[in-house]
Amino acid sequence: MTSTLSAQFTFLNEADRLKSVDRANLLIDCSRPENSAEHSWHLALYALVFGDTAAPDVDVDRAIAMLLLHDIVEIDAGDHPIHEAHDWDAVAVAERKAAERIFGLLPLPQAKEFRGIWDEFEAAQTPTAKFAKRLDTAQPMYQTLCAPNPVPDHVEVVRGNLTTGRARPLAESWPEAYSHAKSMLDGTTSMASTDYLLRLAFLLEACKLKSVYRATKLCDGSRHENSGEHSWHIALYAMTLASHAIKPVNIGRVIRMLLIHDLVEIDAGDTPIHGDFDPAEQEQIERLAADRLFGLLPPAQGATLRALWEEFEAAESDDAIFAKSIDRVQPLASNLENGGGSWPDYNVSYAQLVGRVGDKIAKGAPAVWAEVDTRIRAHEWFAKEFQK
Repeated sequence: MTSTLSAQFTFLNEADRLKSVDRANLLIDCSRPENSAEHSWHLALYALVFGDTAAPDVDVDRAIAMLLLHDIVEIDAGDHPIHEAHDWDAVAVAERKAAERIFGLLPLPQAKEFRGIWDEFEAAQTPTAKFAKRLDTAQPMYQTLCAPNPVPDHVEVVRGNLTTGRARPLAESWPEAYSHAKSMLDGTTSMASTDYLLRLAFLLEACKLKSVYRATKLCDGSRHENSGEHSWHIALYAMTLASHAIKPVNIGRVIRMLLIHDLVEIDAGDTPIHGDFDPAEQEQIERLAADRLFGLLPPAQGATLRALWEEFEAAESDDAIFAKSIDRVQPLASNLENGGGSWPDYNVSYAQLVGRVGDKIAKGAPAVWAEVDTRIRAHEWFAKEFQK
């Protein structure tokens, strides 16, 4: 690989480890703890959905970038539940050390760029960072309160957080979020607007994407990844590999596409690219899912996000072509790391891989495909084809 791409893939493969960092809060169905990668995706989606309600001096795309990166230090430093006692000065030191190591895997200019975004979020001084921090406070709170059967101990953590903890400042900075959560705790009538409640309902439904599992395994091969953490990872891929797009792209729009592209799998399920399925039937199922899911939002916003999803599916614009290429790269990188992953499962040939995946990557990011292709040809699963 070129030194730039080699460093970028090293960073992206290392980032995969965030999918194995569990947090204190649970998924909305309370089936298991949420991990920090799917949490980061969900927060970025929160920023997308509530972005047009933010103050004019908030850069929503930068807030999304902050939220994609903000917890990556937990790969080394771990998660620290806010209701537990910690030496917060020591935590801050550990997180800065982690940031130095993990962002330091990138080429120097990009390492400085990503570290700067992370530092801005941590400092929480700019309007954009304050907006991102508010979302990071609200998401776990609502995920607890809106569960079908909330866990009592977790509800009490939210109560304390709203009363004297980290969420208390929401009363001034985001009063609608604060008062709605308070009404849920107190059993009183919420005064939240219909617009707010529709956006929140969509985001709570989106949590279900964290329970849709894919054919691709994590880089360490320990389990199959889910579509929520996959959506986080490919958004990070797009952010990292943007300079390799065949044509100039609006990377903010690309990331927005990738945040929502797999939401339809909540209803339609994942369709492995090397599996046996009827494309026309699957397309119809996914369109019905898009009707339902984007229909949960306020009409104007639902139409906007549905159009963005349609653009991704059509893969005709420069932004969508690059987004599609990135969606294909990440599973290849994971399979290269975990011994072949889904390739042996589906008995994939090199020609099938090129036709189903490689050509799409090359269309949007030819340099990325050229570099990955070199590694694929050398992989033990395909090397035998070139030795005949």
